[in-house]
Amino acid sequence: MLKNELTKLLNIEYPVVQAPMAGGITTSQLVSAVSNSGGLGMIGAGYMTPDALQEQIREIKQLTTKNFGINLFVPNKFHVTVDEVETAEKNLKPIRQALNLQEEHQVKIPEYRHHAETFNEMIKIVIEDKVKVCSFTFGLPSKEIISELKAHHIILLGTATTVREASEAEKSGMDAVIVQGSEAGGHRGNFISDHKESLIGLMSLIPQVSDHVRIPVIAAGGIMDGRGLMASLCLGARAVQMGTAFLTCTESGAHPLYKEAIMNADEEEMVLTNAFSGKWARGIKNRFIEEMQGKGEAFPQFPVQNALTQPIRKAATSQKNRDYMSLWSGQSPRLAKTQSAEDLIRSIVSEANKIHI
Repeated sequence: MLKNELTKLLNIEYPVVQAPMAGGITTSQLVSAVSNSGGLGMIGAGYMTPDALQEQIREIKQLTTKNFGINLFVPNKFHVTVDEVETAEKNLKPIRQALNLQEEHQVKIPEYRHHAETFNEMIKIVIEDKVKVCSFTFGLPSKEIISELKAHHIILLGTATTVREASEAEKSGMDAVIVQGSEAGGHRGNFISDHKESLIGLMSLIPQVSDHVRIPVIAAGGIMDGRGLMASLCLGARAVQMGTAFLTCTESGAHPLYKEAIMNADEEEMVLTNAFSGKWARGIKNRFIEEMQGKGEAFPQFPVQNALTQPIRKAATSQKNRDYMSLWSGQSPRLAKTQSAEDLIRSIVSEANKIHI
């Protein structure tokens, strides 16, 4: 019942994809455990260096012979002014002081060229290391890159938040599309529609996309168990992508305080903010978000704001201070559990098989 053309394409036993959460959450242990348990493990390579990515690929290949994938952030051109950076620094100054960060700390503002070069290096690694699956967030790669990846028989997954974005993913040559509902934790994957226009709930998004594209649909956003899997399949999806559910697994690299925050949160604490990175993302409301509220117009674009707040997030983590950590989470934290990735997949499949549709 759970096998279909997408599980066959991805060569996985169950239609479950572990979301590629960037920032050290997708450890080699988590990725390999998911793949070994019949799902598709994914490396969140969005903030990694090419060397670190290559090292992790080799590590995972020692832990599993099954398929796994990599997610890359598509670089987008951004514009930043000196005034924007100075205003942002002024707003962040009290928080830096609260964390005893040095005043003379100079943040290196990223350049688009650097991001594009890193992205191209990552593509080469995906090809050279014969990674079977590659997904993209924040846009679609160029026709040239897509052609090159396809020539090496790499399965390509696009991320979309609207029907229009999903249609573009299909036209570009993606083999399947991940449709991200507004319930999803972390950053929004919109790349055509504006943030507000792309906030479509997953249960509305799945059937509309399924009716408009011929490629398989992977549903993402707030799915935590077998009920969410079966609801998604009923509406036309061929698999689900789950983030928060895997984030609290024992193999996840998320900080213990982060996991604890999700385990003790409720759905009303989940908010959308662009304060951490300059791009809208869903997470648990904390002091940082509260103090930055109302200053959103002053935040520089992603990835500039992300670079400005990176020392704050790093210091907060090392000081075990969750008030200033980015605690990304989907809208279903009450369903999170502390368990192994294998147990999570087993329970999803068991619950799904008991539901009659």
